Amino acid sequence: MRARLRGAAALLVGVCLVAGPVACGEAGGARESGGSASGGAPKIGVLLPDNTSRLYHFDKPLIEKKIHRLCPDCTVETVSAQHDVATQQQQMDAMITKQVQVLILDAVDSKSLRSSVESARRAGIPVVAYDRLVEGPVSAYVSFNGATVGRLQGEALLKALGPQARHAQIVMMNGASSDPNSAWFKQGALAVLKGRVKIGKVYETGDWRPENANRNMSAAISALGADHIDGVYSANDGLAAGIIAALHAAKVTPLPPITGQDAELAAIQRLVTGDQIMTVYKPFAPEAGTAAAMAVALGRGEKLKGITTHTVNSPTHRGIPAVLLTPVSVNVHNIKNTVVKDGMYRIDQICTPKFESACKKAGLLR
Repeated sequence: MRARLRGAAALLVGVCLVAGPVACGEAGGARESGGSASGGAPKIGVLLPDNTSRLYHFDKPLIEKKIHRLCPDCTVETVSAQHDVATQQQQMDAMITKQVQVLILDAVDSKSLRSSVESARRAGIPVVAYDRLVEGPVSAYVSFNGATVGRLQGEALLKALGPQARHAQIVMMNGASSDPNSAWFKQGALAVLKGRVKIGKVYETGDWRPENANRNMSAAISALGADHIDGVYSANDGLAAGIIAALHAAKVTPLPPITGQDAELAAIQRLVTGDQIMTVYKPFAPEAGTAAAMAVALGRGEKLKGITTHTVNSPTHRGIPAVLLTPVSVNVHNIKNTVVKDGMYRIDQICTPKFESACKKAGLLR
């Protein structure tokens, strides 16, 4: 999970679900500059925050494939920052020095990369913000609607708690406070949960790391008591893994309902066993394909009007042309019709021998 921006004041940074690229005011960062200075095919740089998450394993090949389909002569260079801000800043500088025509950037830290985005603008290089909105004069943004993600999670948790939800107490395990997406998810979840369930403890999980979620959950168990935690809002699947490990260590059984996001394979398997009640699936192909289309268009010096459908505001710029996609709630009952149907996972990948019995019970195997 993604992005780093100091403080929840960036709370979705005022996303405007308004059709058209100028509906929210001046489209700061929306300049369709770029284009190959030499008249040749554009060179496109892709900067990802890590090489361990779904971004690298799913999004990266999809982005590259779509770019080459739209622009067979385009060249693509993809780099990973290994979760390090300084590394990503250096990678941005290197891309600018190489005079790429456009950049697709999933920032390690949305605020810290602002100066690099500004440097790219001065060099006439458009930046497409991918999955999380980086500060600075970006030319376009593509992601999933974070408020919808949070609402899906909150609704699933309330449904799992049932009629006793108003008497229940939950722990809220949000993502990193430096990530604007985290604040966005939280906003959506609170719109559903606030006033309908007691929130006993709230944590902002540093760097989205499972080990930090594990420590936070252990602290919540100590503070509230294992018998007084009826559910856990977990902002993503990695955090859910740390949460579940802490509950197992405290010998909590049965586990309370726990949410997630990203449709990681381990999370899908936890849906099968019942350790996790849901995850939010964000179909990666539309997001990757949209970013590729934006990059190719900007690299050719073309407009984005036929691609973007919304505008968003960041802490530094207003009216950024954007595409906000719709996430999907996945539970044990619709695994086949979502992640399997879309080719993200095969049944045999999910239903390894360890999960064979649970898969049969869930109807994934006969």
